[in-house]
Order: sequence, then C-alpha cells, then structure tokens
Amino acid sequence: MSLDTILKIDNIDVFQKNSLVLSEVFMTINKGEFVYLIGKTGSGKSSLLKILYADLPFEKGEASVVGINLKKIKNKQIPELRKKIGIIFQDFQLLIDRSINENLMFVLKATGWKDKRKMEDRLQDVLDKVGLGTKSFKMPHQLSGGEQQRVAIARALLNDPEIILADEPTGNLDPETSEGIMKLLFEISKTGRAVLMATHDYSLFEKFPSRIIKCDGGKIIEENNS
Repeated sequence: MSLDTILKIDNIDVFQKNSLVLSEVFMTINKGEFVYLIGKTGSGKSSLLKILYADLPFEKGEASVVGINLKKIKNKQIPELRKKIGIIFQDFQLLIDRSINENLMFVLKATGWKDKRKMEDRLQDVLDKVGLGTKSFKMPHQLSGGEQQRVAIARALLNDPEIILADEPTGNLDPETSEGIMKLLFEISKTGRAVLMATHDYSLFEKFPSRIIKCDGGKIIEENNS
C-alpha cells in the first residue's frame, strides 16, 4: 500500500441484514482525492460507508482505512478509527438541546481533548472554516438546513481527519445550498484530505466533476467523469 493510500478495499462482500448487496468490492482512495459513490437507494452505498467506519462487520476480503485493518479491528480501537475519519450524515445528527458550541465541545470531550483553551481555539477554527464563526451560540433549530450541514462538516473536521465519509450530505438541501456545501467539501479535499461522498444526485457531477464509483447490480464500477 502506498504512503498516499488512505482507503483500500480488497474483495469484500457487503450485506444489509442478511442479504448480499455488493459483492467482490475493490477500491483504493488516495490523499486529497474527491470520490463520488453513486447508486440508487438500496444499492449498498450507506452499508459500504458503515463498513468503513466500523459500524458493520464483514467476513470475506480485506479493508483498511487510515492504516487501520478493519477486518481485525477490536471494539476498543473503534474510537481511534473514528478520530481519524470525519463522518457527515444527510440528517445532520446534531444534538438539538445544545448550542452549536456545545455540540462541538461534546465531540472534543468524547474524543479525549482536555485543554479548555485548545478546545475553544479548535472550535473557533473549524467554525471559521465553514463560514459560521459568529454562530456558535445558536441552537440547531435557529439555523437553516445548509447552516446545520456546515456545522456537521465542522464537527467532522474537529480531529483533523485524513478522510471524510459523507453520506448524502446534500440530500435534504435545496440546489443553491447544496452548491455551497459541495464547494466546501472540494476545498477540504484540496487540503490533502480524501473525501468519499455517497449521493444519488447526478446533477452534482456536472457542476463538480470528479472520480465516480458506481454501485450497480451488486457490483462496484469505476466510471469516467473527467
């Protein structure tokens, strides 16, 4: 595996409950790459992402992310893996009873940060990056959908991950807001982080062309889109 390889999958099968949704999956993603994972609903995109952040086990084949072997990962190693991966969900998954600041502070505490000054600096830094530097005191319901997704991106950046896994991050947003989120994700990939984004919004590839991997008929197919 080269030094630039962030994610490598060798011949794994992906199951949803007991049914096989993807078989013989091979994939390699390097630092700074932006990769679309596309396919219809139910084609296995989310299940594949769950394998990558160790939420779904697999039996056949090998997979590693950020240098961690997912086949052999133990429960106590999962927090370490998730510190090196940023995860963005379609429905934001913010804690609705806490301010934006408290949402982000919760993650820092949960991932082992102790120094209050460093934590506050880190919060400000990630919120500035996503254009929400002045909104940390607001509650999630006081923000628009696009702003909530920016908070989710800020949260994913807190521990300076090597790869971001984004599961339909524009799924609940209007086209204009989606475009802003896409620009932000592309900027993140230009800083050397890899971004793997699951989506079924095909209009995004025309505006933001990049490498495409398609889940189709139980297989993974590399498409040309350059």
